[in-house]
Amino acid sequence: MGEGRGEGDKVHKVSREQELNKEGWEKRFTIDEPRLSEMVEQYKELGFEVLLEPVDTSSEECTTCITVFHDRYKTIYTRSRN
Repeated sequence: MGEGRGEGDKVHKVSREQELNKEGWEKRFTIDEPRLSEMVEQYKELGFEVLLEPVDTSSEECTTCITVFHDRYKTIYTRSRN
């Protein structure tokens, strides 16, 4: 996570999701195989760049499966190709 300077020179942490949003990435959803690969291919076919990120469990509503099988799940981000 990055850091930034806030009001009164207080350092605040910027989440990975916020960093990606600033770079033009849009969070789509969190999923595991086999749908993960299928969705990546579909987004690419639609002309999007695709980025897979480890799951940030602090931003998910239900984390039971994700916590137990954290290696299986990825969050899909996309952005338009320029």
